[in-house]
Amino acid sequence: MSDSQDAPAEANHPHSAEHAIIEARRAKAERIRARGDNPFANDVAARAAGCVTCDIAEVRALAASAEQGGRYATDQVEAVAAGKTLHVRGRVVALRSTGGLSFIRLRDRTGELQLLLSEEKMGAEYTRLHDLDLGDFLEAEGALTASKRGELSIEPLRIRIITKALRPPPEKWHGLQDVEARYRQRYVDLVANPAVADVFRARSLIVRATRKALDDTGFLEVETPTMHTLIGGAAAKPFVTHHNALDMQLFMRIAPELYLKRLVVGGLERVYEIGRNYRNEGISTRHNPEFTMLEFYWAYATYETLMDFTEQLLRSIDAALASAMPGPHATWTKARSFALDEPFARVAMNDAVAAAAGKTGIAAWVAPALHGGGAGLVNLLRDDFTGSMKEWSKSSARAKQIDWSNFRKGMARCDNDGERLFACYEYLSEPFLTEDYRAADGARSLPVFIKDYPFETSPLARRNDARPELVDRFELFVHGRELCNAFSELNDPDDQAARFRDQVDKKSRGAEETMDFDEDYVRALEHGMPPAAGFGMGMDRLCMMLTSQASIRDVILFPLMRQRAE
Repeated sequence: MSDSQDAPAEANHPHSAEHAIIEARRAKAERIRARGDNPFANDVAARAAGCVTCDIAEVRALAASAEQGGRYATDQVEAVAAGKTLHVRGRVVALRSTGGLSFIRLRDRTGELQLLLSEEKMGAEYTRLHDLDLGDFLEAEGALTASKRGELSIEPLRIRIITKALRPPPEKWHGLQDVEARYRQRYVDLVANPAVADVFRARSLIVRATRKALDDTGFLEVETPTMHTLIGGAAAKPFVTHHNALDMQLFMRIAPELYLKRLVVGGLERVYEIGRNYRNEGISTRHNPEFTMLEFYWAYATYETLMDFTEQLLRSIDAALASAMPGPHATWTKARSFALDEPFARVAMNDAVAAAAGKTGIAAWVAPALHGGGAGLVNLLRDDFTGSMKEWSKSSARAKQIDWSNFRKGMARCDNDGERLFACYEYLSEPFLTEDYRAADGARSLPVFIKDYPFETSPLARRNDARPELVDRFELFVHGRELCNAFSELNDPDDQAARFRDQVDKKSRGAEETMDFDEDYVRALEHGMPPAAGFGMGMDRLCMMLTSQASIRDVILFPLMRQRAE
């Protein structure tokens, strides 16, 4: 894009090129007023007798039978639209004139269409083009026809500028390439880059398809508070706010979990919420401090139930997207490096760590991982292993890719073997999931459910009945990106109280990402919560995944941005 688009202060400078363009457009707006029209109109309706107002997609549907190989024959178009006068409205995205003919590309929410304007046929109306610029909104009335090149067109007898755009668009409508400017000026980005608009249409469809899948399964959509008196529902640092009238410190919610489970206690056995959460953490291609989360809770289900349901849910959402947007969906699917059409891998964390340890080629790790799995490796690494890191890191190409420094620091911060196993997973297995789990064709990665987490790392999940050192939990990773987190819910109030106390103890020792002791939630569990399973999925990440977007900012209309220095 031009420098003037990225620096609005310069554009307002009285001697800048863009300032001159804006002033020229203001002058045109005044000319429109002078002839009795409003350059910012609100009376947009057909005027000719029998004229029908249409979206552009409706115009194209009317002429569909006259299309052959992407071209339209004039006689066939005029035959299917005989006697019809059509009224269309939209933004001017292209404009060119030659002799007494002008060609305008008009875009509305449903598509684009050419206006073919003839000075000979329009007479005085044609002079209105003198005040028309790219970016203006225009209405036109006329008959359907086709150009000499076979392009479907409307040949207007009347046009009117209904909104004058005072600022020029990016050059050729494709000039807005600066990524930061695109995020800051999303209103321009959506016009300049039609593929961006497709992504946000897809987002709406994805949310709608998610709701339908849950509604059809008997879930009830609910709303819970977004301002909490306690920190709970996830291990994250919150945003803090203040309620003036009640003189209370409040926390913007990091998760709706504890409120949704209160509803399960109250007899609403299947509930879900799609809403905004807030976490005071860093910004990256996968993280935005304000994000949209789906959470649902399902009485009498287990985490195994949810693994099956998750596969069905993702495939049904993707199928709905393919049906509604076949063209863009085909492009996004071609760009995917993962498979959705095969059964997902299901791997216990202990086994994932053992398998990853084996792939490092580190001789000292072979026997412990072989005989004890991930837990065996934890026994070996429990003490400081700084002296062995240099030798181990040279064992293979895989070993060289491990972040040894942070791995050692992460292990040193652990208080117990459960946390150590999780640290081993984070540094030895998770970075290599796309490499280790492949679809049948070998060309794509396979989504992976990592399950059976150490109970120390999951303060709200139910312990496994056979192995109480683990909890019935899974996280789903799609091409290395975490998408879902789910578990069989903890419904023992005494166990839950003990875990809250452990979180409070961690906080007293300086840990920031911990939960508070929620006495009312423990009281709710004391009234009895049926066996249940809960599920959380980031809707932003789901949109990234299905539309093949590299950054979370590409699926959030107005992502948080650092303020620019003036």
